[in-house]
Amino acid sequence: MTESGRRLGVVSHRNGRRDLVLYDPDDPDACQADIPLTDDEAEALADILGASLMLGQLSGLREQAAGLLTEQIAITAGSPYVNRKLGDTKARTRTSASIVAVLREGEVIVSPLPSFRFAAGDVVVVVGTRRGLDGVSAILADSDPDG
Repeated sequence: MTESGRRLGVVSHRNGRRDLVLYDPDDPDACQADIPLTDDEAEALADILGASLMLGQLSGLREQAAGLLTEQIAITAGSPYVNRKLGDTKARTRTSASIVAVLREGEVIVSPLPSFRFAAGDVVVVVGTRRGLDGVSAILADSDPDG
């Protein structure tokens, strides 16, 4: 059902044939127009509708994610969090930014648990606002880990 009140559909038959169907506005069970579609036409129609829907969804995501950034922060040998647990940073509570992954020696640790222990050379992937990312960076570099 379209916003204007018209009912249309695509009927896929068991033999593979597809028809674009426009129903009678006064009788929703009656067909007002039936347009057979070739495979190429059906594919083109699906592509057009799918691409339009996808672009709309991406636009919505872009608006929702405005101001949301991702950054990689290295854990240096001098970080107070070397050999300490991710949970000890209290990064999310303190900054509203999230540590979503850790890169270690070519391996990606996705969604590390609070019990995950950092090692020198780890690269932390953080998602948040600019302020939140700067906060996590300061926490990981701070000489006072209980800060």
